[in-house]
Parts: sequence; structure tokens; C-alpha cells
Amino acid sequence: MENIILIGYMGSGKTTIGKNLAKQKKYKFVDTDEMIVEQQRRSINEIFATDGEQAFRDMETAFLRQLIAEKKEHMVISTGGGMPLRAENRQLLSHLGKVIYLKASPKTIYKRIKGDTTRPLLQCENPIKRIEEMIAEREPLYEQGATIVVDVNVLRQSEVTLEIIEKCQ
Repeated sequence: MENIILIGYMGSGKTTIGKNLAKQKKYKFVDTDEMIVEQQRRSINEIFATDGEQAFRDMETAFLRQLIAEKKEHMVISTGGGMPLRAENRQLLSHLGKVIYLKASPKTIYKRIKGDTTRPLLQCENPIKRIEEMIAEREPLYEQGATIVVDVNVLRQSEVTLEIIEKCQ
């Protein structure tokens, strides 16, 4: 399918880059977290609090299956940071299109999202340590699921967008 899927840790720029990329390519922008919030009529924090992380991950998988069933194309899809952790989701994402891993260091991530209370997995005593642990755990899965890896630590948003367009030709 002809879609571009952005994966990576929270704060890596998936939504910002995704919107810019969609505009450049004249594709529709889809944020999986926003779509789940819309479908569930409650925030991700509320879903995590009442149903747990596992239920949220099930919702992500169901959403991917829905996109594939509907044969949606010409989209830029920004995923939640945990979506590619499931092997099934990595497989579903690869069926949807080219999967781009926006790779960011823990330092870059922390600088971008410190103070953001909408991130349930970072509501802890030492968020920078938690970011480091989670990236160490997730990075091999992100790389396994990706068609292309783009390091976002040194590039401006416009440069990341151009690099993705070039690599997706």
C-alpha cells in the first residue's frame, strides 16, 4: 500500500513531521492516538487508568486492522510510541506502507517533552531514567519494524521531511 508510517519514541516528532510530510505529499494525515481517543471518547490517560496499557495496545492493533481492511492509501500515519512493540503490529504496519523510524536520543526526547503531563508512561519520579530504559528496550523493535531509519537529533524538521521524501521515492 502507498502510505508512509512514522514510528519512534514519544517526542521524536512523529506528529509534527507527519503533518508537514502529509502537506508536502498531498496525503491525508492520521494520528493513531488521536483516532483511538476519538473512537473511545476518552483520553489516553483515562484509557490507561481504567482499562490498562494492554487494552490500549489491543485498540491500536484493532485500528491497524481496520485501516488495512479499508484499503486506505495516500496517508501519512503517525503511530503511538508503543504501537510497534507488538510483533503483530510491526507486521500490520509493514502491510500499510513504508515504515520510517524517527530515531531520537533520550536527551532530545526529554528536552522536547519535559513537563508534558499527557504522557502516562512518564508520570514517574525520574522521567529521564525512564526514557533511557524505554528507548533501550524499544529501539531494537523500532529498527526491526522500520523500512528506513532517520536520525532526528541533528536535522531540522524540514530536513527530516525532505530526507523521508527522498528515501520513499
